[in-house]
Amino acid sequence: MADIFDAYALADAWDEMFERPGEVRTAYEPVLAALQPIEPSELRFRADQMARAFTDRGVTYAFAGEERPWPLDLVPRILDALEWDLIQRGVSQRVRALEAYLADAYGPCRAFEDGVVPWRLLLNSPHFHRAAQGVEPPGGVRIHVAGIDLVRDEAGDFRVLEDNVRVPSGVSYVIENRRAMTRIFPSLFAEQHVVPVDGYAQRLLAALRAAAPDGAQDPRVVVLTPGPSNAAYFEHALLARLMGVQLVEGHDLVCRGNRVWMRTTRGEVPVHVVYRRLDDDFLDPLHFRPDSVIGCPGVMGAAMAGNVTLANAVGNGIADDKLLYTYVPDLIRYYLSEEPILPNVESYRPDEPGQLEAVLDQIDQLVIKPVDGAGGQGIVIGPKADQDTLERTRKAVTADPRGFIAQRPVALSTSPTLAGERLAPRHIDLRPFAVNDGNDVWVLPGGLTRVALQEGNLIVNSSQGGGSKDTWVLAEGPAEQPAPEPAGALPSVAPRRLGPDGARAVVQEGAQQQ
Repeated sequence: MADIFDAYALADAWDEMFERPGEVRTAYEPVLAALQPIEPSELRFRADQMARAFTDRGVTYAFAGEERPWPLDLVPRILDALEWDLIQRGVSQRVRALEAYLADAYGPCRAFEDGVVPWRLLLNSPHFHRAAQGVEPPGGVRIHVAGIDLVRDEAGDFRVLEDNVRVPSGVSYVIENRRAMTRIFPSLFAEQHVVPVDGYAQRLLAALRAAAPDGAQDPRVVVLTPGPSNAAYFEHALLARLMGVQLVEGHDLVCRGNRVWMRTTRGEVPVHVVYRRLDDDFLDPLHFRPDSVIGCPGVMGAAMAGNVTLANAVGNGIADDKLLYTYVPDLIRYYLSEEPILPNVESYRPDEPGQLEAVLDQIDQLVIKPVDGAGGQGIVIGPKADQDTLERTRKAVTADPRGFIAQRPVALSTSPTLAGERLAPRHIDLRPFAVNDGNDVWVLPGGLTRVALQEGNLIVNSSQGGGSKDTWVLAEGPAEQPAPEPAGALPSVAPRRLGPDGARAVVQEGAQQQ
């Protein structure tokens, strides 16, 4: 191997690229051949150039109070066709089971009556909203978009780490990662038969239009954002632009007569589907937090009346509660009469008799997670924690057993990642994105591979300093040629401006920014 791999030492985990030292996995052979002639300093230079291009185009994220270019590693993560078939079937199964659970929990509650899930799990959840009780969404879809987090364990098997069915984010970086990589290694996409990801926006728009209330002849979809200060605003703007719909804030909408209207320079126009990118609590001050200034008063009433569809549905948080996660395999068997395709990570429920003592006895050997945590916040990895942290965690779990789950530490698989001017193993996970149109659950080929950039770190979230990799799904058959890019850098996601159809329309590509 070339110098760039000479110092690469496998970690004590499944390595995505190498079966053993010096022996590359078949799917990665073209990648290895492409990287070997490149000097480490040249690879670093390309990475720095890409970071500058991301900054220029607004492909950034907030970390430690600072806006930074989105960190994309130049070594892709590759999944062959068989691996991807397993993943997409498992993710689809998971989404279908969670859909059934939500319909049940906000309806007849059969799973609770039958003892599959305890009543306390529902009644004690802060995300159970009585306003959503009895609301029948068009097509029965409450999870229009899902992000299911997967890890590969020490044996190379995929396991579900958690479910995200409220406001899952990150798909914009899947799209941007692919655009960047097709310019850096264009020949590899011809050799590797990589499945494209550029159909996501069209799939999402079709699913959202299919979710419109009955009687909407030409459904109008909008993307509701908290505003430019939100960490995921780039994604909100990109998806609105790619779908060709309006990006709006709460004050761009008005509710009257249990219907939603969008203010435009030509008057008010009806809205049928709101793809909302803000949490339940801030969505409607009349039903949730009265101090919210980023939502739209009355939008929940319009949804309850069946005149507008909220995607994802209000109240979905009961389905990605990390305590419910431990019951999902049972829910798959109960609702679908199937065996789980993707297993969970082995977990404990401290709120059950006997399990609290077991967790406390081995707290230094387990991963403790708040059931309502997000972005890696609050996670304590017992084997890496100091005594003070373990003692604080012990007290917290004892005081609120319902607020935590415990899991076996999993040595997340590793992938070669650029660290300075050398490649080193870093732990990764995978978030596939699923779109549900009511007839089919489609899984975007690949998803977002997140990477912990610090040696030995298991927290991959960007909010904790993690990065990403382009995820390649290999197809059987002819290679997909990358779409030609226009000369020069791609235009950035431009600021919004007044337009004839929306008070805050997204500027199209090539338009002059204001």
